[in-house]
Amino acid sequence: MIAKLRGLLDETGEDWAVIDVQGVGYLVHCSTKTLAALGEIGEACTIYTDLQVSENDMRLLGFAEAAERDWFRLLTQVQGVGSKVALAILSALSTAEVQTACANGDAAMVARANGVGPKLAGRIVNELKDKAGALPASADGVAGVAVTPAGGASADAVSALENLGFKPAVAARAVAAALGELGEDASESDLIRVALKKAAG
Repeated sequence: MIAKLRGLLDETGEDWAVIDVQGVGYLVHCSTKTLAALGEIGEACTIYTDLQVSENDMRLLGFAEAAERDWFRLLTQVQGVGSKVALAILSALSTAEVQTACANGDAAMVARANGVGPKLAGRIVNELKDKAGALPASADGVAGVAVTPAGGASADAVSALENLGFKPAVAARAVAAALGELGEDASESDLIRVALKKAAG
């Protein structure tokens, strides 16, 4: 699967961009926030991607941050939320706002996105409330909500704690605290060891 593209911004539209990677143009569908973050035509850019394949379509979705891609994947797991609706939500709200809305059960905030009615917004926050603490919001994080970096040892450590029975939000907070104590280069085993103490405490 294509996970990331690094190249030149070749062309943009209302909800898409073409990234030129060594002469090959990749069409990626993006939120308005990602399009704004890509820069000017001809400039170098990096975009995180998710490939969606259906019976009659194959499309590449692009995101300025790994956190936005993680939230896109989570949103599309909710019944009734396809890629267009998920991108509309991520266009209307930052990942930090989506995380806060889900953590607080604030359906009205999610309903601000185009194509998202009150019923669907309610389903989204209800289904994702417990997962809100386990995903990163953005590079800055959100006050009061646990944030851990996407991917790598920290994500594996969160998953390990969840497998041991800790709730996602508790696991994420514990790993974030362990990461702060041990540093960015900490191994997965060290993170799990310290996070277990913090989660149990």
